[in-house]
Amino acid sequence: MSKYDDASWHYGGDFPEGLPSKNGATHTGMFLNWCIHNNLHSEEMKEDFKDEIESLKRREITGAEFLLEVCDGKFTEHELNDLGNSFAKDYYVDETDFADKFSSFATDYINIFDNKAEESDYEYETFYHIEDTYENYDLMKLAIDHRFEEWKEYKNLN
Repeated sequence: MSKYDDASWHYGGDFPEGLPSKNGATHTGMFLNWCIHNNLHSEEMKEDFKDEIESLKRREITGAEFLLEVCDGKFTEHELNDLGNSFAKDYYVDETDFADKFSSFATDYINIFDNKAEESDYEYETFYHIEDTYENYDLMKLAIDHRFEEWKEYKNLN
């Protein structure tokens, strides 16, 4: 089983002091949240974590909280269905043909929050200082929606 991301990869090593380790899951949680809201999660996830998925959809928990509590901080092929995995392999993973032509999730994430900070005359200290909020998720949601439409055209799925 292929692993896309793991929160422990982020909060180990050069992770900023003073930040909660949860911040290492913020970006991945936003992507997984989007996948679940767009029915790209696996049948096993739907069956095994129905209540947690409903809590996520009602915005009672964030994607990072879901990732840490349900997936032990790991984002793997197991969480997604075939369409979700195909999209994640082209967009969430860096340095793919799709990412080279359009963008990757990480690039979009950084650019969106750098632009948001700049508009407020602010600068994020690091990638990990981006807050795990639904306001921020909603910004990423728009970007992922757009990339998903581009990806479907790229893959001739429309």
